[in-house]
Parts: sequence; structure tokens; C-alpha cells
Amino acid sequence: MTNQDDSFPAEIGSGNIFADLGLADAEENRLKAEVVMVLQRLIKARDLTQTAAAGLLGVSQPDLSHVLRGRFRGWSLERLMRMLIVFNQDIEIAVRPHARTGQAGRITVTAQRS
Repeated sequence: MTNQDDSFPAEIGSGNIFADLGLADAEENRLKAEVVMVLQRLIKARDLTQTAAAGLLGVSQPDLSHVLRGRFRGWSLERLMRMLIVFNQDIEIAVRPHARTGQAGRITVTAQRS
């Protein structure tokens, strides 16, 4: 698919920018990004500064800033999910057969807004 004037070719993405860019651990990075987006929303909803949020989470403000800017290499998915627990969020992991047989399963993050 291309744009109107065909000067810049465009492709439809896969839904995972990390995979589209050919980065290693694309699925894990996509999940981390989804968890971080929920974390950002929770911080904003409480009208917290990064310093106040970092204090609640037990991390430094610069570390939290890096995470919120997508620099979460070295941060485990589990550690990021534990940050959501600090904000009184339940995390539920459900395992079920993939809807389409013959395709690989997937992991998704679904956040309910309060």
C-alpha cells in the first residue's frame, strides 16, 4: 500500500512495531510497552510527579523517567507488572487456546479504565 503521490512507500504494520523494526525480543518489548502505557495512565490519573511516583514505586526518578520513555531494557516484565500492583491494580493471567488453529498463541495486556 502506498500513499497518494507514491513518493513514499508505506506498509501496513504487524501490530508490533518492535517486530516491524526487526528488533530482538519483539514480543517481550511489546508487552513491556503495553504495561508501561498503563503505568503512565495511572500516574497521570493520580496527578503525580515523576518524583512522587518513583517514591511510591521504590525506584529513582531518573530510572522511572527512562522506563516511561520506553527505555526498559534491563527491566523484567515481572518487575514492571509489580509497579502496577503498587497502584492497586490486579493482574490476571489467563491461558486459553488461540482462536485460530495452526497459529502461534499470543500474550495481550487489557487494562480496564476506572
